[in-house]
Amino acid sequence: MLRLNNKRIILGIGGGIAAYKSADLVRRLKDLGADVRVVMTKGAREFITPLTMQALSGRPVHTELLDTGAEAAMGHIELAKWADLVVIAPATAEIIARLAQGNANDLLTTLILATDARVALTPAMNQAMWRDPATRHNVQTLHGRGLQILGPAAGSQACGDSGFGRMLEPEQLAQACADCFERRSLSGKHLLITAGPTREAIDPVRYISNHSSGKMGFALAQAGVEAGARVTLVCGPVNLPTPDRVERINVTSAREMLLACEAAMPCDILIAAAAVADYRPQEEAAQKLKKDPDSDDGMLLHLVRNPDILATLAQRPDRPFCVGFAAETQNVLHYAAGKLTSKNLDLIVANDVSDTSIGFNSDDNAITLIDRKHRQTSFAQTSKSKLAHQLLDFISRAID
Repeated sequence: MLRLNNKRIILGIGGGIAAYKSADLVRRLKDLGADVRVVMTKGAREFITPLTMQALSGRPVHTELLDTGAEAAMGHIELAKWADLVVIAPATAEIIARLAQGNANDLLTTLILATDARVALTPAMNQAMWRDPATRHNVQTLHGRGLQILGPAAGSQACGDSGFGRMLEPEQLAQACADCFERRSLSGKHLLITAGPTREAIDPVRYISNHSSGKMGFALAQAGVEAGARVTLVCGPVNLPTPDRVERINVTSAREMLLACEAAMPCDILIAAAAVADYRPQEEAAQKLKKDPDSDDGMLLHLVRNPDILATLAQRPDRPFCVGFAAETQNVLHYAAGKLTSKNLDLIVANDVSDTSIGFNSDDNAITLIDRKHRQTSFAQTSKSKLAHQLLDFISRAID
């Protein structure tokens, strides 16, 4: 269940008596580390109050399609981009029918059409409604589009009938939500990732570095674990928590990072997401360098090249599948393609760090992949967590 830690889940609640179970589901998801936002239909508010769901989720409940408190009043778009998973519990026959037809006449159905996140439906309705050919057709349609159908279970119902149509219990649904993040495409592989900046010391106080936050590398490490890989993360100085089940090796300089990577070899896949300093001072001063009070001259530093970590590892006899990152501010694809060739890589990830919405320290990114044949595959702007899964899915197919 650790797969839910830090996951962003939208719980959509339809208008059915099973809505009372949704309160317990929110509590269980929160206990497992998920961040939960609740969207309620008009019918849902007849069975359970938004105040209850707000108290349990710790967040305001969303009910209206056009939210004046949201950016540009487009709350559904913000929610669609925010979510890792959208689960509708209960999913009534009416909601299922509207989704099958592609209707978007309230916040919940509009959100489903707008999101790239996984979507799971938990049917809850009278047993006769569940058996009706129209409902069965709608469910099959949605399943064919990639939506997951969780349940229903059999048993006694509020109307007095008995049969299939009961919503799964909250404990079962929490486990099913966790299973939505189970990715095993890299089972048995050893994934080596570098992340964050390096620091090259000038003296005991000062250093040369860059703005890398390490967020992309850490997202890749988390996604790698979920894909079934054994993950080694070699990272420079960053203030990020270690993803669960990831072996983390902390380093400071580029030379330390190279030594740590060599010690972690062999591996099956190397993803060099770190922003490694190209140069370092030729000598590190033993004491803090002092300015001359009698001179207005500047300080002259003699810089020397650091080892190229990725190119070095890509030349090994036991070289892994090598993936590089090209963080550029101009001519992004041109420079990235040059690095792909010069470093002997299998794949390079190009991104424009001049765009502050996807640059260093941002939670989002947008990338273009270039392979050995210089074929390009672009991924639109989304969270680094989602991009990490998309990138690993691409790599898993490339190495098959």
